[in-house]
Amino acid sequence: MLYTQGKTDCKPSEVGYDEQRLDVLNRHLQHVIDDGEIQCATYCISRKGKVFAHGAIGKKSFRKDDDTPVQPDSVRYIASITKVFTAVAIMKLVEDGFMRLDVPVGEILPQFNTPPYNGVTPFQLLTHTSGMHADDGCFENKYQSAYWKLIDDAYKLYDPDKKNEFDWLAAALGTIGNGFRVKPDTEWAYCSFGFVILGAVIEKLTGMSAHQYIEDNIAKPLGMKDTTFSITSEMAKRYIVTDEELEKYINDAINGTSEHHLFREKLKIPSTGGGLESTVYDLSRFGNMMLFGGTFEGARVLGRKAVERMTTISSALPNFTWNAKEKERYYGIGFDMRNGPAFTFSQGTFMHEGSGACSLYVDPKEELVAAWIVPFAKEGWFSRALYNVQNIIWSGIK
Repeated sequence: MLYTQGKTDCKPSEVGYDEQRLDVLNRHLQHVIDDGEIQCATYCISRKGKVFAHGAIGKKSFRKDDDTPVQPDSVRYIASITKVFTAVAIMKLVEDGFMRLDVPVGEILPQFNTPPYNGVTPFQLLTHTSGMHADDGCFENKYQSAYWKLIDDAYKLYDPDKKNEFDWLAAALGTIGNGFRVKPDTEWAYCSFGFVILGAVIEKLTGMSAHQYIEDNIAKPLGMKDTTFSITSEMAKRYIVTDEELEKYINDAINGTSEHHLFREKLKIPSTGGGLESTVYDLSRFGNMMLFGGTFEGARVLGRKAVERMTTISSALPNFTWNAKEKERYYGIGFDMRNGPAFTFSQGTFMHEGSGACSLYVDPKEELVAAWIVPFAKEGWFSRALYNVQNIIWSGIK
C-alpha cells in the first residue's frame, strides 16, 4: 500500500476514536483503487476540533509509469462542495443586511424581474426548489438545452463591435420555451446553475467578484491557504492529475502559461456552482467552522444563528433526479441533510459531495468532521468510495 501520513493534532484515542478502524479505512480505499474505480484517496478526520487522522493512499498521476505518491496536502477540484461556500457567502450578506432569502432575485438582478422568473427567491436556489431546469443527466430530456449551452450559443452570435456588453444571464434565461421544469416549491431538483446565479447576486451586492468575496471572507480568515478559484504554480505542483487534458492545464499553470480555456472564464461568469480547488485539510477547517457555530480558532465567519438556520432541514420535497424515487429529500440552506438506511451518521448531520469525487460531512452530535477526496479513475459513480467510506469512518466512534 502506497500510504503517506499527514499532520495531526492528537492520537485517535484522545478524542474517543478506535485507531484500528483507520486500518480498515485504508484497506478499503486500497481495494477500491485496486479495482480501478478511483485513482487515489486523501482524507482528513477531526473530532472536537482536533485532527486525528490525515492520510493519502495511491498515486498522484494517472500515468502508469509515474509512481509519485499522492500526498495528504495534494490539491484537487472540489466541484459541488463549492456550493456550501457560496451558501455561506450568501448568509454573510443576509447577516450584514444586504439581502434576505425571501426577497425575489429580481429585486437584485434585473434579468430576473420578468415572468416566469420574477418569483424566484435565493432560498429556492439554495435549496434546489426553484423549479428551474436541473443539471444535465438528472432527467431524460433530449429536447432541453442546458443553461450553459444557451449562453454558448448566444455568445457565438455576439458582435463585440457593437460595444454592448454580453449579458450571459439574459442569454441563459431569454430563450423562448426554456422557463421551468416544474412549478417552484413542488420538487427537489439539483440545479447547479442556481448557484451561479447566487454568485451574480454576490457580485451585484458587493461590487466585487464572487470568487474574491468567498476567498477573502471565508477561506483566508480560516487559514485555508490551499482553497482558491485560481490555483497558484505551487499548488499546481501538488495537483492530482487524472487525465491528459487536465495534465496539460496543470503543466500550463506550473509554467505560468495558463489561458482561459472555457468561454465562461472569458466572460467572467462566477464558478460558484463548482469552481473551487482545495485540500482535505482545508475542507476540515471549513467543516469545523460550521460545527462550532461559524467560528473556528478565533476566526468568525458566520454567526451561530445563521449556521443553525443553514443546518436545519428547510425543505422536504419529492426527488426524482438520477432515477431516485424519494418522497422527501431533506435539505438545508446549501447543505444536503438526507438520511436513510445507507448511512450511519447521526440525525442532524449535514454534508455535500462533489463529482469526480469528494465528500465533506459534519456530524454535530459526535463533533466529527470528515473530508475525503477520491478521484474517479473512470466514468461512472462509485458508492464504495463515498457512502461506504462514510460508514467506515463513523464506525470508529467510541
